[in-house]
Amino acid sequence: MSHDARHRDAWKTMPWRKIEGRVFKLQRRISQATTRGETQKARSLQKLLAASWSAKSLAVRRVTQENKGKKTAGVDGVQSLTPPQRLKLISAMDLHAPVKPVRRIWIPQPGTLEERPLGMPIMHDGAAQGLAKLALEPAWEARFAPNSFGFRPGRSCQDAVAQIFEIIKHTPRYVLDADIARCLDRIDQKALLEKINTSPHCARPIREWLKAGVVDNGIFRPTEAGTPQGGVVSPLFANMALHGLEDGVKQAGGPEKQRKNGRILRHTTFCVRYADDFVVFNNTWDGIQRCKEALQAWLNDMGLELQDTKTRYAHTLEAKEECDGNVGVDFLNFTIRQFPVGKYKSKK
Repeated sequence: MSHDARHRDAWKTMPWRKIEGRVFKLQRRISQATTRGETQKARSLQKLLAASWSAKSLAVRRVTQENKGKKTAGVDGVQSLTPPQRLKLISAMDLHAPVKPVRRIWIPQPGTLEERPLGMPIMHDGAAQGLAKLALEPAWEARFAPNSFGFRPGRSCQDAVAQIFEIIKHTPRYVLDADIARCLDRIDQKALLEKINTSPHCARPIREWLKAGVVDNGIFRPTEAGTPQGGVVSPLFANMALHGLEDGVKQAGGPEKQRKNGRILRHTTFCVRYADDFVVFNNTWDGIQRCKEALQAWLNDMGLELQDTKTRYAHTLEAKEECDGNVGVDFLNFTIRQFPVGKYKSKK
């Protein structure tokens, strides 16, 4: 049997279920330590996970076999690795290896003349980002708000819509449908690094990925802001950057109804977010306007701003004059609104 054939069989016979189980157990310990506030223990476990052969194997498999961009080359022109090359990449993977710039690819947006930029890293950098994501994600999953649904494990668009149904099924509310202008391209890198606040073992490669630069049509350009779209870890960076937005909105939306013992009886402000697309609900017109002002102020700290052309007010039940008669909202390709109870329409 040839050398390549042995490596090909070795890749096919790898015990993936056991590998996933070992990685999951470490991730669970990281999440539990973060929940208990044991920061140093969580960081030690993250370093242990980033050095493990099992996590490196999973990262390589996801980048070279599962991701949609597996056949798109970076600046080195390497794509579609063979099983022997994948095994070699596992052995050679190092979070602190020199980082190469990403290759800029322009993707046309359906129905518009606009193009969306993607940044494709080389295979080693993509696998290293996947490895860092395996270590960082469980710690941040323990902190993320429950009403954040985009690019998180075990959550989907349908979960976000189901949460909106629970919010408006009894009470009509004003709604602010907002979108952040070019979110991934404009995130303030310094503010993001301060917010991540992880161990130096993970912070150094993250800083290198953010500052790596892009090569567009053979021309190198440095990156002073944003995270490269197309990287494995970019959606996680976006969720990290927008973490806390929901709390800022709720504080500005108005006081909650409280019982004497301090427990909240009824909420007046809700925010449901899917990545950089979100909707805010409030019981009053004044409250929803305060929410928008607070949103813009909060986003300014991260170097972001609302996209005016995609930001609109509406009411979930009635055509209100202050909302320009807008009833309901389109969110994640769902049209969400309420209907009045009538002779032929029940409340259910």
